[in-house]
Amino acid sequence: MSPREAPPDAFGRTAREYELGRPLWPEELLDRVVTELRLEPDATVLDLGAGTGKLTRALVPRFARVVAVEPDEAMLAVLGEVVSGAEGRQGSAEDIPLEDASVEAVFSGEAFHWFATPEALAEIVRVLRPRGALVVFWNIGLEYPELGEEVDTLIDEAMERGGVPGLPKVLSGEWRGPIAAAGFEELREGELERELVTDREGWIANLLSVSSIAVQPDEDRAAFAARLRELVPPGELRRRVKTVAYWTRRV
Repeated sequence: MSPREAPPDAFGRTAREYELGRPLWPEELLDRVVTELRLEPDATVLDLGAGTGKLTRALVPRFARVVAVEPDEAMLAVLGEVVSGAEGRQGSAEDIPLEDASVEAVFSGEAFHWFATPEALAEIVRVLRPRGALVVFWNIGLEYPELGEEVDTLIDEAMERGGVPGLPKVLSGEWRGPIAAAGFEELREGELERELVTDREGWIANLLSVSSIAVQPDEDRAAFAARLRELVPPGELRRRVKTVAYWTRRV
């Protein structure tokens, strides 16, 4: 499923939740990728599927020009509010609003599973300069707060109702095929485990921003959030995630 196959306002209505609940990307892992790819500070880079700019804001201090492309107007509006120094543009992976050979690298944070298609890869290749780089980031949950069986069941049922492929597509590795077919070198990868600390509202916002729940009707999402507030006391919540980075260059 692509974002276009979801209800048209599904992701726009979650823009604030996305901004509140989604974590920033680890500087250490990003620095490693930039160093290994030998990307220079004067480079122009693209954050594709930028959302509210969780990755964009980490790219701005590192590169001379950062373009953030996002299909949803509400997400892009929040990005414009919270990230300074980036050029926000509305567009999709299949229709990137940039000239041919205009960027040294294309980055994607938590979005590549939406557009791992031959059509999108052809567009990425079009905007990349010769030997340009492609970088993909994902967060994979390792340990979640222990909040009881009722909470676990509530979340599992909500995810199943959504029926949107996310983590399974990431873990299956099927997204790799279009990259290899588009003429990129073998993927390199690195990872970093970390503990994320948030409060109850940030944790609920993160859940509401997950694709499987974001596509559901407003009344279902509101009922889900209300029930979580009944079951989960306010206070600090911790979870462990593994952040994985993949990077490659055009052959």
